[in-house]
Parts: sequence; C-alpha cells; structure tokens
Amino acid sequence: MKTLRGYLATEILAATALVMAALVMLFAFFDLVEQIKDLGRGAYTLRRIGYFVLLMVPDHVYELAPIAALIGTLFALAQLVAGSEYTVMRTSGVSTARFAGALALIGLVLALVTFLVGEFIAPPAERFAQRLRSQAITGLVAQEFRTGLWVKDDRSFVNVGEVTPGSALKGVRIYRFDGEHRLLSISLAASGDYRGEHRWRLTDITRTEFTDMKTTVARIGELEWESVLDPSLLATLMQRPEKMSAWRLYTYAQHLKENRQKALRYEIALWSKATYPLAVLVMMVIALPFAQISQRGGGVGAKVFAGIMLGLAFHFLNRLFSHLGLLNDWLPVVAASVPTLLFLSVAIGMLWWQERR
Repeated sequence: MKTLRGYLATEILAATALVMAALVMLFAFFDLVEQIKDLGRGAYTLRRIGYFVLLMVPDHVYELAPIAALIGTLFALAQLVAGSEYTVMRTSGVSTARFAGALALIGLVLALVTFLVGEFIAPPAERFAQRLRSQAITGLVAQEFRTGLWVKDDRSFVNVGEVTPGSALKGVRIYRFDGEHRLLSISLAASGDYRGEHRWRLTDITRTEFTDMKTTVARIGELEWESVLDPSLLATLMQRPEKMSAWRLYTYAQHLKENRQKALRYEIALWSKATYPLAVLVMMVIALPFAQISQRGGGVGAKVFAGIMLGLAFHFLNRLFSHLGLLNDWLPVVAASVPTLLFLSVAIGMLWWQERR
C-alpha cells in the first residue's frame, strides 16, 4: 500500500500542479487585462502593473486550490482507469475505502500547503499589491491598522474606522495640520455619506480646535467635507475580510466585540479560513467516484469538464452561504462549513452507492 500511495501521490500532485499553473496563468492574464485600462494614470506604469499581477498570484493559488485539486485528481485517476491500472489495483485487493484513505492522506498535504499560503503568503502579498496600485495612481499614503484605515490627505491625516457595504463611513477622525506640522484641529464624525465628486457629508461631528494657548470644542450637526477619498478608492485600500489572515480576522473580530460592534462578517470569514483547506481534501475524495465511471460514461475530457463544473458549484455555494449567513445571522461555523460538509456527504454517498453495485 505504501508503494501505491507513493505512485498515486506522484501522479496526482503532478496533475494538480499542472492544472494550478494553467489556472493561475489564466487568472493572471485576466488581472493584466483589468489593470491595463489604468496604464498611465499617475505613476502606474507597465512595470508596476507587472508587479501587481505577480503579487496577486498567491491569492489566486489559495482560491483555486480546491478546484485545482479536484481537476488534477480527476485527470490522474481517469488516466489510471483508461490504462486499466485502476482495475489492476482493485483486483489486487485495494478496496474503495483504502483508495479513498490514500487520497485523503495526499489531500492533507495539499490542505496544509493551502493553509500556509492563505495564512502567511497571500494576505500580505494582496495587501501590498493594492497599496502599490493606489499609491502609484493617486499618490496617497495609506495603511490599515487595527483601528481602521489611516490615509494622508494633503495636510490632514484621516482615520476611517469602518466602511459599510454601501460605501458609508463610520467613525471618521480628521487630524488637520498646518504647513509647519502643528496640529490645528481634530474632527470626530459618527458617519459619512458620499455625495459625488470627492465630497462627503459628515454627520454628528465633534471638532476640537487648537489656537495658541486656547482649545475650543464645537458640536456640528453636519457639514460637507472634500477629500481625495471616494468609494472605489476605499474599496481598494480596505482589505476585505475574505482576504485577511485567520489571526488578523480573529483579533479584529475581538476588537469589534470589545467596542460593541457587529463582527459577524469577520467571524464567518474566520471560520471559512479554518474550513477552506479541508475543502481540498473533500474535492479529492469526491473525484474518486467520478473517475470510476467507465469509459462509456465519457473520456478524460468529459471528466475534467465535470470537475470544472463541480469546482464552480462549490465556489458559488461557498459564497452563497457566506452571504446567507450574514443576512440571516446564522452561526458563523454553520455558514462557513455547510458547503464543505454537503460535498463530503455527496462524496461518501456516491462511494457507498458504487460499492453497493
């Protein structure tokens, strides 16, 4: 069995690596086409676009891991079936359960690699790519911390605590300085709505002004604020929860809870991070019953196409349950794990059905 596992691992890992390379090149091409339209804006040169595309590769590797594992496993197993090698293995006494166990061990290796990429490589690379793009196009210096997004806007430093899905701002702090870097005022606004042409309407503002040896505090119902920020730029600068590392999601969710803010979106993203690598293993197991279908049921090409459809179904189902969980206040673990458990149940059911035959 050890020799069989080694042979399977070699075939599956080689096929998965080939599929991953093809998919990553395809998505990198899409990124290139998407970024080319901004060529020449500010200092966004072709070289910087190339850097952006390269920095986005780890994120694509992480997102495509389950689909690549599924298609790669399907391709490798279909080749074994076509060459009658699978039949020889079965007649030699290797049961479907042992075959699935061998696939699970190989899947654990790929799941670990997926976790490491998604936790330590993809988030900082994606964050750096977005920062490189925004600085090249707008010249803005921005950084995201636990307290939110910090942006240097002319002679002011702006801290945005939260950006809602509707592009509204919450918890806006504006620190205004003069030409000699002396603090002139601090404005705290409860919320802000975009009015177009880089204009925002801030509401419920508390402004503290510093003049010579005197400090004055004023409360303002609402005012118009002109800034280089706009919703599209904020969407670029603020890292989405799905792109964060698990540790960062955990600390940020705790921070929101401490401040009595809703953290459900970040908790769902955290549980998705925890269960996503296991989806690689599930995808490999579900490939086994499809690969066992006889050649009359379709050749290698048909099975690869089936793998693509299954992978897309899992991807969209994952997103659907994340949104449903957020809308209906489901338990984060339920919203994040249902698609994986559903596909695992399908895999087990299909294997059981084929064994009964």
